[in-house]
Amino acid sequence: MKSFKCPGRHGYAVEISPFLPSTIACASSQYYGIAGCGTLLVLEQREADVSLVKSFDWNDGLFDVTWSENNEHVLVTGGGDGSLQIWDTANPQGLLQVLKGHTQEVYSVDWSQTRGDNLVVSGSWDHTAKVWDPERCQLVSSLQGHEGVIYSTIWSPHIPACFASASGDGTLRVWDVKAGSCRLAIPAHKAEILSCDWCKYDQNVLVTGAVDCSLRVWDVRNVRHPVAQMMGHSYAIRRVKFSPFYKTVLASCSYDFTVRFWDYSKNQTLLETLEHHSEFVCGLDFNLHIPNQVVDCSWDETVKVFTPSCLAAL
Repeated sequence: MKSFKCPGRHGYAVEISPFLPSTIACASSQYYGIAGCGTLLVLEQREADVSLVKSFDWNDGLFDVTWSENNEHVLVTGGGDGSLQIWDTANPQGLLQVLKGHTQEVYSVDWSQTRGDNLVVSGSWDHTAKVWDPERCQLVSSLQGHEGVIYSTIWSPHIPACFASASGDGTLRVWDVKAGSCRLAIPAHKAEILSCDWCKYDQNVLVTGAVDCSLRVWDVRNVRHPVAQMMGHSYAIRRVKFSPFYKTVLASCSYDFTVRFWDYSKNQTLLETLEHHSEFVCGLDFNLHIPNQVVDCSWDETVKVFTPSCLAAL
């Protein structure tokens, strides 16, 4: 396991570059994101360790990060001041543009993956999801419907101009940007939902992770009951991710300090539990280039890169 220590910075989100297999971005905050500023860390994993390439400071906490899908140097972060920041790692100043529109913390940002779309979606504590054109630096649409904080907004990897959102109101929603409306609202948990993700192999399948410590897999064609429910975490699930290599394999990280791996197609759904952090684990990502490699980040001021044995054995 490789580790990077960032003193005084508590990790909120981490994402591996879609272009460069060894480059990692981490959105972090001072003082657990309650006060102080934020730092975007750009890291590189080498054979034996993880090193800092660049860091960019922002005047408020940074809670999420997403890489551009068409420029290997560009990233977007979401901040505690309600703005999105567009960064260019090839630019000495770093900051390219600030997108303003939300009235409260931006907790989620995601860059679209479908061909022809070049959009960023953001989710905020102001209960709205907003879609942006990052090249024109313009707001495309603002979508309302959630009755609570939006914690997670994720583009469908299959369906153009479609994203899912997870909220403190206990619903998972699917949105059509072209129509400017919510296509589906699923009462997914009787608790706050902190994260959602789309299956990479089936355009109808999503997963949610909630404060009730459960992960639930949903098929949008029949939302009366989840396809699967996975229990095991002892505190809120902070982030969930589908594997890019296996249709039914998932990862989750939690306020219980663990990262867990699951296969919802199996009778014994929990594959492995890793407890290598001493604080809340908030960020999690699979490496698209290096099969089964995972990166995470925690409030214990570390970013860790590892290959869980359960995936190495698949």
